[in-house]
Amino acid sequence: MKTVLYEKDGLIGRVTLNRPEKLNAINDDMPRDLEEAITLANDDPDISVIILSGNGKAFCSGYDLSEYAQGNESNKFTQKMPWDPIKDYQTMWNDTQHFMSIWKSLKPVICKVHGFAIAGGSDIALCSDMIIMADNAEIGYMPSRVWGTPTTAMWVHRIGPEKAKKMLFTGDKINGKEAEKIGLVLESVSPENLDERVETLANRIKTVPINQLAMQKMVINQYMETSGITQMQRLSTIFDGISRHSPEGIQFQKRVEEKGWKEAVRERDQGLYDWSKKKKFD
Repeated sequence: MKTVLYEKDGLIGRVTLNRPEKLNAINDDMPRDLEEAITLANDDPDISVIILSGNGKAFCSGYDLSEYAQGNESNKFTQKMPWDPIKDYQTMWNDTQHFMSIWKSLKPVICKVHGFAIAGGSDIALCSDMIIMADNAEIGYMPSRVWGTPTTAMWVHRIGPEKAKKMLFTGDKINGKEAEKIGLVLESVSPENLDERVETLANRIKTVPINQLAMQKMVINQYMETSGITQMQRLSTIFDGISRHSPEGIQFQKRVEEKGWKEAVRERDQGLYDWSKKKKFD
């Protein structure tokens, strides 16, 4: 595994995203590495609970736009037109299923969020069973403004349709306190207490027999599975590809090539650019 660390610590499996120099941005390797680490924990009969976290200054800052958005080379996010929607779907569906290994894990997964869990990073975090955030950490899916649809489709299941619409219609980020308030995460704590709170919860969970934990998780997950999470993910994954190859998505890509991805993202997230009319707002 190049981008994820795995450590067995007694009854706890520690899975750590490990591209700190890139704020743990997602590259081609990370989705596969993540599933491999989750599988290692699930295959170990001694592991009761998994803690998922990120090295460095953030949990995960989303897909690595310096790798996928900058420049005009074809890649998993952007193809030359006319694009192949099935190729796009297969690639992104594979990533989604790698992320969903967290959801499918028979061992409970606690996600510890500091810094950011944004864009694709929020996809990863929201697949976990419980999220504990630092009060000053931020979570959101800004590509919903242009160039993306959250493929794991977990927002509505966690916070209901109205709050999910507010988050995805605006693409706004919220901090840990607000995320707890709307029910997106289990708990928000001060940054200095984040590690302690996660360890306390994991240590409590690990005193329950592994088979009991698995049965409770399977029953609860069944509720969401029967409510259509797989169908939602298929639609979201198709729309994710369309959004990157729509006229507005192509204009965003051109803007990245003209101004660099940092400036294009700033214009997108702050609502400074009219992607339909290809100009800045007056």
